[in-house]
Amino acid sequence: MSRRRSRKQRLPTEPVELEIESLSHEGRGVARIEGKVAFVDGALSGETVSAIYVRSRSQLDELRTESVLQASAERVSPPCGYAGQCGGCSLQHLDTAAQLNFKQSVLLEHLAQSTGLSSEQFELLPNILSKTEHYRRKARLAVRVVQKKGGVLVGFREKYSSFITDMHSCHVLVAEVAQLIDPLRELLNSLSGKHAIPQIEVAVGEHESQEEQADDTELPLQVALVFRHLQALSEEDQNALQDFCRAHAVHCYLQPGGTNTVHRIYPAASESPERLYYYLPEHDISLAFHPMDFTQVNGEVNRQIIDRALSLLDVQKGDTVLDLFCGLGNFTLPLARRAAAVIGVEGSDEMVRRGSENAARNGLTNTEFFAADLSKPLSQHVWAQKTYDKILLDPPRSGALEIIPEVAQLGAARIAYVSCNPITLARDAAVLQEHGYKLKSAGVMDMFPHTTHVESMAIFERK
Repeated sequence: MSRRRSRKQRLPTEPVELEIESLSHEGRGVARIEGKVAFVDGALSGETVSAIYVRSRSQLDELRTESVLQASAERVSPPCGYAGQCGGCSLQHLDTAAQLNFKQSVLLEHLAQSTGLSSEQFELLPNILSKTEHYRRKARLAVRVVQKKGGVLVGFREKYSSFITDMHSCHVLVAEVAQLIDPLRELLNSLSGKHAIPQIEVAVGEHESQEEQADDTELPLQVALVFRHLQALSEEDQNALQDFCRAHAVHCYLQPGGTNTVHRIYPAASESPERLYYYLPEHDISLAFHPMDFTQVNGEVNRQIIDRALSLLDVQKGDTVLDLFCGLGNFTLPLARRAAAVIGVEGSDEMVRRGSENAARNGLTNTEFFAADLSKPLSQHVWAQKTYDKILLDPPRSGALEIIPEVAQLGAARIAYVSCNPITLARDAAVLQEHGYKLKSAGVMDMFPHTTHVESMAIFERK
């Protein structure tokens, strides 16, 4: 143990002046200190900055920008005062157009490395974007009692730390949630069980009753808060939570254990089902979801992605379409408006039930939903014995490598691959190439403005 301690060196405390050579895929400036790679948070390519050490490892150093000595033309003043501290965003200091250029470059670099293709060899799709503030509909807010900060803190964790940002507002959460941060701090501080609540899950939908509106019209939002608690809450505390949510017109849920323990305490179960809703007006679709279900965080971008996927797949009335990793039917149901039949497959039995529920809700009879482990061979499943005209893939970050060869054998003329990880998309694209598909087009969608998250889409055609 003493040997380990002797090897651990103290970090330098004096700021160092650095010239930033490029931007890493994580959005940090890349510099060199006596030949050693240094990643500098808050720095942009071409800048000269003064930075202090955060971590030092054998192969690289990590620093944080203290001051910008020579700024990039793409640098902007962050709209949020917590941008330098809060870990919820990492690119607010970069112009939004430059953020999209950066994300596009990340996608193209990974595609080139895996497939050998340059952007001149396929169509580069226009960027999909929306508003860059107050867009986020799903979030997990940390909660902690910190007496020296005045009591309960509610927010995102700090960069390079498990501490919670002492924040009173947020520029990325939808306004209906952002304005609740201070009232939530005050509420939780008043509870006897405040030490037992480590997080609040936030889910936002649109109100169930909607008159027909144009696609570009913002719909009124409905907020649900899920309070995770590690010990039973007193009746008085539960009443306080209900009173708060009633006063702010928010749905209130408790989570005493795993996700299967989540239950709503306001409004009462007898008043309405435990569902939120979102709408796809272009396709005359409404989708119901539970606050703990996976849904996209950016409603505007999600609508545009669906429209693009359907357009580029060129779905015809006689087509049979396979939607893998279908969730609660986000793509399945709009596809069903155009195709003869759509099969949706998802790993979760609960999501399969939700998809069927949503199909019935929208009067769609040409859909079927199946549960299957999509990390294992598909051939055993009845639905995998069919041929398909078009296929849509929307896998998790890990991608779909295990099933790509079998997907390629299903006979689809065209495949749309929606990805939240350009690394696994590029890897899977190379496998699709090996199995007879050509990359026709690809592009990025700004699902998470001000972050380094790269959402992308690629279209493949059978050669």
